[in-house]
Amino acid sequence: MDFSKEEFDIVIQAGQSNSQGCGLGDVEAPFIPNGNIWYFTDSHTVTMAQEDVVDHQSIGNFSLTFADEYVKSGRLRDGRKLLIIRAAVGGTGFADNRWGMKDDLFLGMMDMTKRALALNPENNLVALLWHQGETDAQLNVSYKVHFKNLKTLVNAVKNTFNYKNLPFIAADFVGQWKKDNLKICEPVIQAIKDVCARIGNAKFVETSELQSNDQKVGNGDTIHFCRDAQYQLGEKYFSAFEQIMKSRT
Repeated sequence: MDFSKEEFDIVIQAGQSNSQGCGLGDVEAPFIPNGNIWYFTDSHTVTMAQEDVVDHQSIGNFSLTFADEYVKSGRLRDGRKLLIIRAAVGGTGFADNRWGMKDDLFLGMMDMTKRALALNPENNLVALLWHQGETDAQLNVSYKVHFKNLKTLVNAVKNTFNYKNLPFIAADFVGQWKKDNLKICEPVIQAIKDVCARIGNAKFVETSELQSNDQKVGNGDTIHFCRDAQYQLGEKYFSAFEQIMKSRT
């Protein structure tokens, strides 16, 4: 396909592993790849969006359910497609020099977004979906430092691409892992909540009821949302997106 002739609504999905997607287990209605929803990868290629498969297991990520809900809601106008910029990388944060203004993943995300927008002058950036913070919690980052880093990142995206009202959505950690690591998690989560509360056109998603991989498949992985939880998380992100959009009208 000649993607310069396609018009895309563009969603940035960034952060670390729970944004990249590590969800295991069965789901009632698996995501079905279709011509409406596409990925933009770090190799600057456009591919049809689908779940990764590792060792014969489908791996869930929340952008797919978000995209499905976006299409079903009617927000994707006739003749357009949805493009998800897959910028998340597992095990990364601000404190390990991956997401700061001069760091590789931030610069890579910005370059991917620039290239995706440049594919067609009718392309439009519609949301920044973020899930990150576990690495910074593990590195004992303070509330003040995480707040400043995250606010700076969001404002940089908005200002660089001139989308001042770009919806920004972030979420809490896996409840099981957070409960076991509450002392280190609280400053980071509070910082994320406060960024969402103060920058405008933003929402924070609660996740306390969503299961981990360990709770779903018993593999000892308490830090990652299971596949079913990833699907639910995508629905929550889209609900938050809808609340932001409706508040503008």
